[in-house]
Amino acid sequence: MIRFALRLSLAGGREAAVRLVVIATAVALGVGMLLTTLAGMNAVGAQNQRYAWLNTAAAPAASDTSADSLWWLIREDYHHGDSIGRVDLAAAGPDAPVPPGLPRLPGPGEYYVSPALDDLLRATPAAELADRFPGHRLGTIGRAALPSPDSLLVVIGRTPAELEQLGGQQVNQIMATSPSNCPNGCYIGYNRDAMTLTLAVVAAALLFPVLIFIGTATRLAATRREQRFAAMRLVGATPRQISVISAVESTIAATVGTVVGFALFLALRPAVATIPFTGDRFFAADLSLTLVDVLLVALGIPLGAVVASWLALRRVQISPLGVSRRVTPKPPRAWRIVPLVVGLAELAYFIGRRPGSTNGQLTVYLSGFLLILVGLVLAGPWLTMMGARLLAGRASRPAALIAGRRLADNPQAGFRSVSGLIVALFVTSVATGAITTFVANRTAPSTTSVAATSLSKIFWPEDGPAPTADQVPAGLATIPGVRSVTVLHRNPDRDGWQGVVTCAELERLTVFGSCPAGAQVAEVPVDLIGLSADDLADGGHVWEPSALAATEVDRQPILSVVVDTSSRAGFEQARTTLIDAFPTGRFPASGAEWEANGARQLVQFQQLANVVMLASLPIAGCSLAVSVAGGLSDRRRPFSMLRLTGVRLRTLRRVVALETVVPLLVVSVVALGMGFLAAHLFLRAQLDYTLLAPKPSFWLLVAGGLVVSLGIVASTLPLLGRITGPETARNE
Repeated sequence: MIRFALRLSLAGGREAAVRLVVIATAVALGVGMLLTTLAGMNAVGAQNQRYAWLNTAAAPAASDTSADSLWWLIREDYHHGDSIGRVDLAAAGPDAPVPPGLPRLPGPGEYYVSPALDDLLRATPAAELADRFPGHRLGTIGRAALPSPDSLLVVIGRTPAELEQLGGQQVNQIMATSPSNCPNGCYIGYNRDAMTLTLAVVAAALLFPVLIFIGTATRLAATRREQRFAAMRLVGATPRQISVISAVESTIAATVGTVVGFALFLALRPAVATIPFTGDRFFAADLSLTLVDVLLVALGIPLGAVVASWLALRRVQISPLGVSRRVTPKPPRAWRIVPLVVGLAELAYFIGRRPGSTNGQLTVYLSGFLLILVGLVLAGPWLTMMGARLLAGRASRPAALIAGRRLADNPQAGFRSVSGLIVALFVTSVATGAITTFVANRTAPSTTSVAATSLSKIFWPEDGPAPTADQVPAGLATIPGVRSVTVLHRNPDRDGWQGVVTCAELERLTVFGSCPAGAQVAEVPVDLIGLSADDLADGGHVWEPSALAATEVDRQPILSVVVDTSSRAGFEQARTTLIDAFPTGRFPASGAEWEANGARQLVQFQQLANVVMLASLPIAGCSLAVSVAGGLSDRRRPFSMLRLTGVRLRTLRRVVALETVVPLLVVSVVALGMGFLAAHLFLRAQLDYTLLAPKPSFWLLVAGGLVVSLGIVASTLPLLGRITGPETARNE
């Protein structure tokens, strides 16, 4: 029987060959995406593990107290907005622990850099970057210590006395625990579970359309196959034999598709590694697969295809006459929209009632989004039926009437081929709406804003005594590109975040606002900007007056030094000068740089949402094309009879097009609308923000994806003329 099944599958003519190719293609896409998802999750863990050593300051004491200790200090520096991790080390003995990726500890006046930072140092004038690092380069840091190929890291050797003065601490072991499981509050790296959850959502959004594609491909020419299998049953074939024939056909296609999927994953792995899922690129080797992953995909996908084939042809297993007893399925009921309404109601209920804990918020919001998504999938057939009835009721031409009646009679079939769009468009619209609004409210200032062109060095009390005026480098003001250097003093009447500056100084610094009329001293934020960057950009911002006399300002401790610049070169050279002059505490930075990290990660999530949409829409278009082609094949005789009675070919093409376009547009509009509504309710509940309209680029992506999907469908319409000739209308 297996040999007979192989002959039917491989020698069954063009129709059988096309079916095998389509199923294999669908399986290959599914396998490739599934392998990429599994490898991506493994890469997240590998990348996060290499963040571990940077959290050594939080490492618990080693059980072996006889080991030599290591002086340790880690801080964040910047260059043109890019973060640089700077680790200062000093060995307290010959057996001090050595971080990964280093052949030995650097001595005083020596340092190691990551390959990416090494390239940056070679391309940048020393006054703008290299002069911040005392001594000379020993070499590059090995991959074992680099989370990403783009990581900017420097490990600088010091003496114990220097590090004690800089505020370092002694440790006796290098942290090896992943930041996801750090017991003492690791602050570098990310929560692997949260990132894995994000990638799992992305994977589901990508895989769902592919699974729909596989199911649709498996049902290709289902009517003719059912008739053929039913004829076999009539001549004595048993249900088991029919199952074997069907399973062999599906297994061949699934096996070929699985092999191609593995090859597709290996070919695209270097390109996938460049996608910054976590904000940083992966090493290609990190996108690895475990033996369990390989076995799961290699065995599970063909098995799933066999099950799908059996379910698609289960009617033949009941009776050889079952395929001839076709009845109109029951119309979907309005109860299908209940989960959708409940999900929206849940998100709306928590506006003003936000749960206090993070776990509570995750439970509430994720369950609400899941209910809405499930509700969309359940309500899809009912919405399709309502759209079809509206189309049939307002039809003024035969094509619209026929298409509307056919969709209304079987909306489940019409919705099935476009259901993959539900997940893609819903996830994308939620992510786009939430991220666009969040970025608009918390984004980093533009590169021309004073918050981006000025940097400040702040002297916090915990960093030691504040400097004196003569310790501020006099050469700062002479650096090309520096417009002004301002010394702020501590406000004795306010908290540590506030400073004071004389109104005479503010008059010289027109970009930083002004004093109220009659005032001599103004109260200003520590960086002369605070939360007023937008107001400063508009001009005319007035600070609050201070009761302090102008003659008393210089007697207060220095709070910060603020440098405003007109060029990126001057900005970086001023930063280098400040770092060399004041090596303790946090390094100078701009307000834009402090805010850029959060905005950068949000942009990465937006890119993931765009990937979901750009990948899902063409796949959904392929599902539509296969569904249309399968429907044409199954209805070739009725369409041929209509052509013999005088119906024009273009009318039949309009029927097929309308049967496709109506579910596609209904699903797209509803999914986008529900996604933006869910995003608005979430933003109101969690952040008290109002949803902002997405950028035009989002709508261009949606429109482009839909046009591509419809173009793929249109490519199947010429098939209608070839299969509906008079010879097809003969009685069989």
